Amino acid sequence: MKEYEKLFEELLKNGRIIKSKNFFKIKLFLEKGENSLQIAKHNKDIIPKQGEPKKMHWNYWAITISYYSMLYCAKALILKKGFEVRDHESAQIALGYLCVPSEMEKNDLEMLNSSHKIFEDEYVKYFEDARTESHIARYSAIKTYTQRRLEEVYENARKFTAKTSLILG
Repeated sequence: MKEYEKLFEELLKNGRIIKSKNFFKIKLFLEKGENSLQIAKHNKDIIPKQGEPKKMHWNYWAITISYYSMLYCAKALILKKGFEVRDHESAQIALGYLCVPSEMEKNDLEMLNSSHKIFEDEYVKYFEDARTESHIARYSAIKTYTQRRLEEVYENARKFTAKTSLILG
């Protein structure tokens, strides 16, 4: 948490994270995230026909789109806290700093029977992992993904998107 706080303040100073009251975008980002997840599922489940790209190429995009579904949801959560981010790294840092509650905040939410609104640190880890995998999928010439790994990244994106919808809903 302390590391995210320090990085957040630094990114705020250099304009990679900015204050924002454009709350109308929350719904748009959430919708974009939910729809991207559906598109990722389509790519993940596709069985290519003859003449179409090999399955591994569909998998690259399934992972990348899964990550982007999380990115759009993260932008919605961050905007709910009054900020917008300019890049992917800033999104991860803002997510970790602004959206993961302290132990005291967790206790308060649990006492109010609102524990479903707790955005756990594991969701930031899902985001970080998908960000890394998406980068590899986009820029590596040889990386192939097992079906298990593809399902793991997609499932984490599904959980992330569902949690975001629950919190913002």
